[in-house]
This record gives sequence, structure tokens and C-alpha cells, in this order.
Amino acid sequence: MADLLGQLESLAMGAREASASAADERALEELRVRFLGKKGELSAVLRGMGALPAGERPRVGEVANRVRDQVEALLAARKASLAGAALEAELSGPALDVTLPGRHLAPRGGRHPVTQVREAIVGVFQRLGYEVTDGPEIELDWYNFEALNIPADHPARDMQDTFYVDEATLGPGEQKGDVVLRTHTSPVQIRAMLRAGKPPIRVICPGRVYRSDYDMTHSPMFHQVEGLCVDEGITFADLKGTLAAFARAFFGPGTRTRFRPSYFPFVEPGAEVDVSCTICGGTGKKDGKRCGTCKETGWLEVLGAGMVHPRLLANVGYDPARHTGFAFGMGVERMAMLRFGIDDLRLFFENDLRFLEQF
Repeated sequence: MADLLGQLESLAMGAREASASAADERALEELRVRFLGKKGELSAVLRGMGALPAGERPRVGEVANRVRDQVEALLAARKASLAGAALEAELSGPALDVTLPGRHLAPRGGRHPVTQVREAIVGVFQRLGYEVTDGPEIELDWYNFEALNIPADHPARDMQDTFYVDEATLGPGEQKGDVVLRTHTSPVQIRAMLRAGKPPIRVICPGRVYRSDYDMTHSPMFHQVEGLCVDEGITFADLKGTLAAFARAFFGPGTRTRFRPSYFPFVEPGAEVDVSCTICGGTGKKDGKRCGTCKETGWLEVLGAGMVHPRLLANVGYDPARHTGFAFGMGVERMAMLRFGIDDLRLFFENDLRFLEQF
């Protein structure tokens, strides 16, 4: 026992001398490992306790605990001393001139105007209880056209200049057919109904779409948001109420809506939806002059809508005699142009900071 106690005393003395000469925190960490680590000097001494008689072990253990506490206190005191010395050196150095100008920070990014408008549109319908859903941008002809009541010889195909992909690569189990870059987000509605299996269903479908067109009001890639509601007893009045509520939430509480008959192959009846001009308040006049935004009509066309065609319901296994629904769709860039008073859609995609920093 005397030999072990001597080793512990020698360890404490060595730790005292070594810690006093440690120059930095790295050296202190090395000392901690040397004296207190799993393979350190204290552990080596304690391993010798196994050879002692049972009555002598408590005495050695008590001294070992005291030595460990001493070593830890020495290391902590030296660490505090080094920190104090470093602070004193910093304070005694050159004075800090707080009147110097601050460093220029790089400009912070922001949300793209199209992103802002898409999130605003989706947010309105989420508050109305719609679920956000999405689908593939490379789509089968069946989902993009056939299931939406647009067969190969349908004249509506001429309304959508389509990008075609050579091979069907959407995965196993999909139906064979031509593959396209989706021309609208309507195929997401078909997929959503198939996934749901049966009504009720209420979804909002934002996403990128593609058409071979490019000018001041068209882009080969743009964004749409479409909505679908299917259940028993859904009527055109429900559609009008929903879109009127959206228009007031998006454009302002005083916004009025107008429905004009129009043709879309996947709805019957169909309608173009106008809102009262956000610039002139629907009067057709701005500051006593002709409103250039609505061309003095007092109305702005914003989206298309209608009651889901019975053939679509049959295509996904729903009973058209029992279930009805409505659908609507709008271009996000179109809504952004109306909201921000922008007259050239191409500005959204040119990444000109002079334009984007205005938002």
C-alpha cells in the first residue's frame, strides 16, 4: 500500500509542476489525458489496487480520489489564468476605434416575385381546406391529354404547342404512350383522383409547365396553379363562391368577379373569370384618364374554370351520376403581372437585379 500511496503523491507533485508551466489550452488538454485519461498515470496506479488486501483498498481509493480532484483543480486554475492573461493582453493592445465605418455586407437575397405570388395563391386555398399536391413534369400523353378529354384528333391540341419526349421512362406499371413535357398541371388532378380512389377530394396543384412559345406574354417554361374539388352535390355556385373568396383574399376585399362562358375540353360548362381592375378599381378610369391596364373595360381576365366534365370522372372510376366537381387554373406569371403592374413576362426569367430588387 505504501508504494501505491507514494506513486499517488508523486503524481500530484508532477501534475502541479506541469500545469504551472503549461503555455496554452492545448498543453492543458495533453496534461489532462496524461494524468487523468483512461490510459493515464492515475489509471495505471489504480490498476495496482487489485493486488492489495481488501482492508487496504479503501484507504488507497480515498487518496486516489483526492489526488484526482487536486489535478482537476490545478488544470482548471491554470486555464482560467491563461484566459485572464489573454484578455489582459488584448485590453492593453491598440485601442479599438468604434467610430470606424462598419464592413459592407453582401446584399441579401429575397423571394423571387413568381415564388411570392405562387405561395400567396396556394396559401389562400390552403386556408380554404385544399391540400397541396404535385406530379411529374415529364408526363404520359394519357394523363396530359387523353384522360382530360383531349384525344389525339381533338382541336384543343392545337391550342397547346407541346414538347414531346422520345421514350416513355416514367417507371414500371405506367401506361404506354407518347411522353411529353406537361403543358398544364391538369394531369396532377387526374393522378390525385386516382390516388384518392374515391371522393371527397380537394387539392391545389402548383408547378412548372412547358409550351413551345416565347414572346412578351408567353414563355416556354412558366408556372400554373390549378385546383380541383369533387364530392356529392358540388355545383357551379360552389365554384363561384370559392373563386370570389380567392379574388378578395388575393387582390383586396373590394374585388368583384365576373364569369364569361368559355370552352375548355375538360370542363362543362366552362368559364373565363375576370376580376375588377386592381389599378382603377373597376371604373375604367385612372386619374381621370383611360386605364391602360384594363383598357377602360374595368375588368381583368385572371383564370379559367368550370365544372369537371363527366368523362373525366368516368376515366378515373368515379360515378358521374353521383359525383360532381369543379376545377380552375391560372398562370402564376399572369397573376404576378397583374399584382405588380408588369407588362413583359420575360422580365421574370432574365435575372436582372435592377428588376428583382424592386420586390
